[in-house]
Amino acid sequence: MSIAEHTTELRPGQRLTRTEFLRRWESRPDVKFAELIDGVVYMPSPQTTDHGTREFDINGLLWTYVAHTPGCEGGNQSTWLMLQSAPQPDAYLWISPQCGGQSGIRGQYHTGAPELISETCFSSADYDLGVKKRLYETAGVQEYVAVIIEDEDIRWHCLVKGAYQLRQPTSKGVFRSEVFPGLWVDERALWKRDAAGLLATLERGLKSPEHRAFVKALAARKAQPKRQ
Repeated sequence: MSIAEHTTELRPGQRLTRTEFLRRWESRPDVKFAELIDGVVYMPSPQTTDHGTREFDINGLLWTYVAHTPGCEGGNQSTWLMLQSAPQPDAYLWISPQCGGQSGIRGQYHTGAPELISETCFSSADYDLGVKKRLYETAGVQEYVAVIIEDEDIRWHCLVKGAYQLRQPTSKGVFRSEVFPGLWVDERALWKRDAAGLLATLERGLKSPEHRAFVKALAARKAQPKRQ
Protein backbone atom coordinates (compact mmCIF):
# COMPACT_ATOMS: atom_id res chain seq x y z
CA MET A 1 0.00 0.00 0.00
CA SER A 2 1.39 3.39 -1.00
CA ILE A 3 1.57 6.34 1.38
CA ALA A 4 -1.16 8.11 -0.61
CA GLU A 5 -3.48 5.12 -0.34
CA HIS A 6 -2.82 4.80 3.37
CA THR A 7 -3.56 8.45 4.14
CA THR A 8 -6.88 8.41 2.23
CA GLU A 9 -8.13 5.14 3.71
CA LEU A 10 -11.58 5.40 5.28
CA ARG A 11 -13.29 2.37 6.74
CA PRO A 12 -15.74 1.51 9.51
CA GLY A 13 -14.28 1.20 12.99
CA GLN A 14 -11.31 3.50 12.45
CA ARG A 15 -10.53 5.88 15.28
CA LEU A 16 -9.78 9.34 13.94
CA THR A 17 -9.86 12.95 15.00
CA ARG A 18 -12.58 15.00 13.35
CA THR A 19 -9.98 16.94 11.36
CA GLU A 20 -8.39 13.76 10.00
CA PHE A 21 -11.80 12.20 9.29
CA LEU A 22 -12.87 15.19 7.22
CA ARG A 23 -9.54 15.31 5.40
CA ARG A 24 -9.77 11.66 4.37
CA TRP A 25 -13.43 11.89 3.42
CA GLU A 26 -12.92 15.01 1.32
CA SER A 27 -10.19 13.15 -0.57
CA ARG A 28 -12.58 10.26 -1.31
CA PRO A 29 -15.38 11.43 -3.68
CA ASP A 30 -16.42 7.78 -4.06
CA VAL A 31 -17.56 7.68 -0.42
CA LYS A 32 -21.06 9.18 -0.17
CA PHE A 33 -22.02 8.43 3.44
CA ALA A 34 -19.75 8.35 6.46
CA GLU A 35 -20.00 9.62 10.02
CA LEU A 36 -17.63 10.17 12.91
CA ILE A 37 -19.27 9.60 16.29
CA ASP A 38 -17.13 9.97 19.40
CA GLY A 39 -13.97 9.36 17.39
CA VAL A 40 -15.18 6.22 15.58
CA VAL A 41 -15.94 6.00 11.85
CA TYR A 42 -19.33 4.57 10.84
CA MET A 43 -20.26 3.74 7.25
CA PRO A 44 -23.78 2.26 7.05
CA SER A 45 -24.90 -0.35 4.54
CA PRO A 46 -27.04 0.56 1.49
CA GLN A 47 -30.53 1.81 2.30
CA THR A 48 -33.57 -0.40 1.78
CA THR A 49 -36.69 0.63 -0.14
CA ASP A 50 -38.63 0.99 3.12
CA HIS A 51 -35.94 3.28 4.50
CA GLY A 52 -35.95 5.45 1.41
CA THR A 53 -39.73 5.82 1.17
CA ARG A 54 -40.21 6.72 4.86
CA GLU A 55 -37.34 9.17 4.70
CA PHE A 56 -38.88 10.70 1.58
CA ASP A 57 -42.17 11.22 3.43
CA ILE A 58 -40.45 12.88 6.40
CA ASN A 59 -38.39 15.11 4.12
CA GLY A 60 -41.57 16.21 2.36
CA LEU A 61 -43.17 17.24 5.64
CA LEU A 62 -40.10 19.17 6.78
CA TRP A 63 -39.78 20.91 3.40
CA THR A 64 -43.42 21.98 3.54
CA TYR A 65 -42.99 23.26 7.08
CA VAL A 66 -39.96 25.36 6.09
CA ALA A 67 -41.87 26.79 3.12
CA HIS A 68 -44.49 28.16 5.52
CA THR A 69 -42.13 29.24 8.33
CA PRO A 70 -39.71 32.06 7.44
CA GLY A 71 -36.67 31.94 9.67
CA CYS A 72 -36.50 28.13 9.66
CA GLU A 73 -34.36 26.06 7.35
CA GLY A 74 -33.87 22.36 6.78
CA GLY A 75 -31.83 19.79 4.94
CA ASN A 76 -30.84 16.17 4.69
CA GLN A 77 -27.68 14.06 4.58
CA SER A 78 -25.41 17.02 5.43
CA THR A 79 -22.42 16.73 7.71
CA TRP A 80 -22.53 18.63 11.01
CA LEU A 81 -19.49 19.64 13.04
CA MET A 82 -21.04 18.67 16.35
CA LEU A 83 -18.78 18.69 19.41
CA GLN A 84 -15.82 16.58 18.22
CA SER A 85 -18.01 14.38 16.01
CA ALA A 86 -19.28 14.69 12.45
CA PRO A 87 -22.72 13.06 12.07
CA GLN A 88 -24.70 13.07 8.83
CA PRO A 89 -28.39 13.16 9.87
CA ASP A 90 -31.09 11.85 7.58
CA ALA A 91 -33.06 15.10 7.96
CA TYR A 92 -33.04 18.18 10.18
CA LEU A 93 -34.69 21.50 10.92
CA TRP A 94 -32.86 24.50 12.28
CA ILE A 95 -33.67 28.08 13.18
CA SER A 96 -31.45 30.53 11.30
CA PRO A 97 -28.88 32.41 13.40
CA GLN A 98 -30.52 35.72 12.41
CA CYS A 99 -33.68 34.52 14.16
CA GLY A 100 -31.96 33.27 17.31
CA GLY A 101 -31.03 29.74 16.26
CA GLN A 102 -28.40 27.76 18.13
CA SER A 103 -26.30 26.60 15.14
CA GLY A 104 -24.47 28.09 12.17
CA ILE A 105 -22.29 27.33 9.19
CA ARG A 106 -18.50 27.15 9.10
CA GLY A 107 -17.07 26.92 5.61
CA GLN A 108 -18.97 24.18 3.81
CA TYR A 109 -20.34 22.46 6.93
CA HIS A 110 -23.01 23.10 9.53
CA THR A 111 -21.64 23.69 13.01
CA GLY A 112 -23.26 23.16 16.40
CA ALA A 113 -26.56 21.31 16.71
CA PRO A 114 -29.83 21.85 14.84
CA GLU A 115 -32.99 22.21 16.88
CA LEU A 116 -34.51 19.02 15.40
CA ILE A 117 -33.07 15.88 13.82
CA SER A 118 -34.94 12.95 12.26
CA GLU A 119 -33.32 9.58 11.66
CA THR A 120 -35.05 6.77 9.76
CA CYS A 121 -33.99 3.55 11.44
CA PHE A 122 -34.01 0.03 10.00
CA SER A 123 -30.90 -2.07 10.39
CA SER A 124 -29.30 0.98 12.06
CA ALA A 125 -31.79 1.16 14.97
CA ASP A 126 -29.28 0.15 17.65
CA TYR A 127 -26.80 2.67 16.29
CA ASP A 128 -29.33 5.50 15.95
CA LEU A 129 -30.74 4.88 19.43
CA GLY A 130 -27.32 4.30 20.95
CA VAL A 131 -24.23 6.34 20.17
CA LYS A 132 -26.02 8.84 17.91
CA LYS A 133 -28.78 9.48 20.41
CA ARG A 134 -26.19 10.12 23.15
CA LEU A 135 -24.31 12.51 20.87
CA TYR A 136 -27.45 14.46 19.97
CA GLU A 137 -28.47 14.63 23.62
CA THR A 138 -25.07 15.90 24.74
CA ALA A 139 -24.77 18.37 21.86
CA GLY A 140 -28.16 19.93 22.62
CA VAL A 141 -30.39 18.76 19.75
CA GLN A 142 -33.72 19.80 21.27
CA GLU A 143 -35.89 17.23 19.50
CA TYR A 144 -34.69 13.91 18.12
CA VAL A 145 -37.22 11.95 16.08
CA ALA A 146 -36.36 8.29 15.49
CA VAL A 147 -38.61 6.62 12.90
CA ILE A 148 -38.22 2.88 13.55
CA ILE A 149 -39.40 0.97 10.48
CA GLU A 150 -39.36 -2.61 11.78
CA ASP A 151 -41.53 -1.76 14.80
CA GLU A 152 -43.63 0.89 13.01
CA ASP A 153 -42.84 3.19 15.89
CA ILE A 154 -41.89 6.85 16.25
CA ARG A 155 -39.79 7.83 19.25
CA TRP A 156 -39.98 11.58 19.66
CA HIS A 157 -37.29 12.63 22.12
CA CYS A 158 -37.46 16.07 23.74
CA LEU A 159 -34.51 17.56 25.59
CA VAL A 160 -35.51 18.41 29.15
CA LYS A 161 -32.82 19.70 31.52
CA GLY A 162 -30.10 18.10 29.42
CA ALA A 163 -31.72 14.66 29.06
CA TYR A 164 -34.12 13.18 26.54
CA GLN A 165 -37.68 12.38 27.49
CA LEU A 166 -40.12 10.61 25.17
CA ARG A 167 -43.05 12.68 23.96
CA GLN A 168 -46.35 10.91 23.37
CA PRO A 169 -48.74 11.56 20.46
CA THR A 170 -52.27 12.87 20.89
CA SER A 171 -55.17 10.45 21.22
CA LYS A 172 -55.48 10.57 17.42
CA GLY A 173 -51.87 9.52 16.93
CA VAL A 174 -50.44 12.94 16.04
CA PHE A 175 -47.03 14.09 17.26
CA ARG A 176 -46.72 17.86 17.79
CA SER A 177 -43.31 19.48 17.95
CA GLU A 178 -42.59 21.75 20.88
CA VAL A 179 -39.65 23.54 19.27
CA PHE A 180 -41.36 24.01 15.90
CA PRO A 181 -45.02 24.80 16.65
CA GLY A 182 -47.32 23.62 13.88
CA LEU A 183 -45.11 20.70 12.87
CA TRP A 184 -47.68 17.95 13.26
CA VAL A 185 -46.87 14.38 12.17
CA ASP A 186 -49.66 11.82 11.81
CA GLU A 187 -48.08 8.52 12.82
CA ARG A 188 -50.88 6.35 11.42
CA ALA A 189 -50.75 8.08 8.04
CA LEU A 190 -46.97 7.67 7.94
CA TRP A 191 -47.13 3.89 8.36
CA LYS A 192 -49.97 3.62 5.84
CA ARG A 193 -47.94 5.71 3.38
CA ASP A 194 -50.92 8.04 3.21
CA ALA A 195 -49.27 11.16 1.79
CA ALA A 196 -52.55 13.05 1.58
CA GLY A 197 -53.29 12.28 5.23
CA LEU A 198 -49.81 13.37 6.31
CA LEU A 199 -50.15 16.64 4.43
CA ALA A 200 -53.67 17.30 5.73
CA THR A 201 -52.52 16.93 9.33
CA LEU A 202 -49.53 19.18 8.75
CA GLU A 203 -51.75 21.80 7.11
CA ARG A 204 -53.91 21.88 10.24
CA GLY A 205 -50.79 22.50 12.28
CA LEU A 206 -49.69 25.28 9.96
CA LYS A 207 -53.06 27.00 10.48
CA SER A 208 -52.87 26.75 14.28
CA PRO A 209 -52.52 29.83 16.52
CA GLU A 210 -49.27 28.38 17.84
CA HIS A 211 -47.69 28.39 14.39
CA ARG A 212 -48.84 31.94 13.66
CA ALA A 213 -47.35 33.10 16.95
CA PHE A 214 -44.07 31.29 16.18
CA VAL A 215 -43.76 32.95 12.76
CA LYS A 216 -44.33 36.36 14.37
CA ALA A 217 -41.75 35.64 17.05
CA LEU A 218 -39.13 34.65 14.45
CA ALA A 219 -39.80 37.83 12.47
CA ALA A 220 -39.45 39.92 15.63
CA ARG A 221 -36.12 38.32 16.49
CA LYS A 222 -34.83 38.97 12.97
CA ALA A 223 -35.89 42.62 13.19
CA GLN A 224 -34.00 43.23 16.42
CA PRO A 225 -30.83 45.31 15.92
CA LYS A 226 -27.61 43.34 16.18
CA ARG A 227 -25.40 44.01 19.20
CA GLN A 228 -22.07 45.57 18.42
